[in-house]
Amino acid sequence: MAGARAAKERDGMTQAVRGEPCWVSLMVREPGAAREFYGALFGWEFADGPRRLGPYARALLDGRPVAGLGQLPPGTGLPVAWTTYFGTPDVDELAASVRARGGTVGVGPLDSPGAGRLALASDPGGAGFGLWQPAEHAGFAVTGVPGAHSWSELLTRDTAAVAPFYQAVLGFGTRQDDPGHLTFTRDG
Repeated sequence: MAGARAAKERDGMTQAVRGEPCWVSLMVREPGAAREFYGALFGWEFADGPRRLGPYARALLDGRPVAGLGQLPPGTGLPVAWTTYFGTPDVDELAASVRARGGTVGVGPLDSPGAGRLALASDPGGAGFGLWQPAEHAGFAVTGVPGAHSWSELLTRDTAAVAPFYQAVLGFGTRQDDPGHLTFTRDG
């Protein structure tokens, strides 16, 4: 399927495309209820995934991975939220770039055994996102069809302040659609 991966094969290894959305995950307090809801809504089935950060499952659409579902640590004030992960061939280098440009890396970089290497970060305005360096798990196996990822949106109080961050860190271009609304592009 076109657009099915944010990674490419090179020398038998999966190589991420820097800045390409490659995965989404949802962290919740009640994973069972979320599985039931999203399973009914999108037709997803679930398979256990890496547990480095706690209970985690991969959502599957027709047997192909499309998203992750994890449990928030008990007693934390963290919000229930979807996180978009951006691919990178070197998560350590990209995490350093996040820090150098005023962002924060709150988790990692760390290994997710048998899957890849990740970091959880936030931009200077506080919006969270993930970084993913694939190993065995390249990310989405399918996108752009019902039940699979097709768009990520950043809502921010100050578009002009965070746009240069994403341009520098992830290599995004921008297109002004309406006043106060930019579309990030991958074509520079």
